[in-house]
Amino acid sequence: MTVDGATQETPPGRRTRRRPSMADVAALAGVSSQTVSRVVNNRSNVEEETRQRVLSAMRMLGYRPNTAARALVTGQFRALGLISFGLSSFGNARTVDAVTKAAQRAGYTVNMIAIESQTERAVHKAFDQLTMQAVDGIVLIEAQILDTPALRLPPGVPVVMADGDVSHRHPMVDTDQTLGARLVTRHLLDLGHETVWHVAGPEDSYAAKRRTESWHATLKEAGAAVPGVVFGDWSAASGYEAGRVLARRPGVTAVFAANDQMALGVMRAMAEAGRRIPDDVSIAGFDDLDESAYLSPPLTTVRQDFDVVAERIVSLMIDQIEGGPAPSATAYVTPELIVRQSTAAPPPRP
Repeated sequence: MTVDGATQETPPGRRTRRRPSMADVAALAGVSSQTVSRVVNNRSNVEEETRQRVLSAMRMLGYRPNTAARALVTGQFRALGLISFGLSSFGNARTVDAVTKAAQRAGYTVNMIAIESQTERAVHKAFDQLTMQAVDGIVLIEAQILDTPALRLPPGVPVVMADGDVSHRHPMVDTDQTLGARLVTRHLLDLGHETVWHVAGPEDSYAAKRRTESWHATLKEAGAAVPGVVFGDWSAASGYEAGRVLARRPGVTAVFAANDQMALGVMRAMAEAGRRIPDDVSIAGFDDLDESAYLSPPLTTVRQDFDVVAERIVSLMIDQIEGGPAPSATAYVTPELIVRQSTAAPPPRP
């Protein structure tokens, strides 16, 4: 070996290990290098048996694709950025988890930044950080209302939003929050309750705002009285405090809590006040937590399909990355009303 005109010998017994190449994988798997490339780039035009044989060869050889070289050829990094307002709420956490899994199934990694400040500046800072990490597109879970009425993101990077402001120019995917709240409110009215009280989520939440507006509109359409809203913060503790307030009102026979955690708190407050569920008061939630079916009594709620939301987000993103047009309309995923034993007809009037 020659360095600066001098000749150096490789030390005895020392060997330089060559990284396995795509050609090595192709030879071991008995396929062409082009087929290995298709598998590495997660292309669909490969027989499943062949794909598995190539993947097995890659594992045996310890082959790792050169992502930098691939990006130079394809213009893609196979990575998505994700911006979320923290993971403390169930909806945010489930959306992040579902998007990450959907992206991985599509052959993409995910780089996430969680922000606490509800400002356009904080979103722009996270956006800049992610674009510096060489991502192909960014998913923004804009669950909370920002300090500016119209968020504007820099052009040049595909963006798909979840649970955000429908006025934005970027495509968005969300559960139909309006329909979900209408279904549960209508269910309680159809059971015979004269009206439905509402424990709302925080006022700076898009989801809470849409659920409250739909509850209000459904009562108005039915000609039912619209009680004052009691606000919570998504937690069971805030639902408990709201439930203590409502338990002191004998006319309260039906409560729609904006999520299952708050519904759990309302249930405990009612039980402590001697109000039987559902004999004296019906309680319903929203989200369908895994635990909701095992409460006592099991909770009537609205089920959101976060996996379907995530699949559509990733599909829209990949379409844009691969040169397709960016749709401007919001895609809504239909929720499902799950009726359990926490709701029933109201007690007879005295």
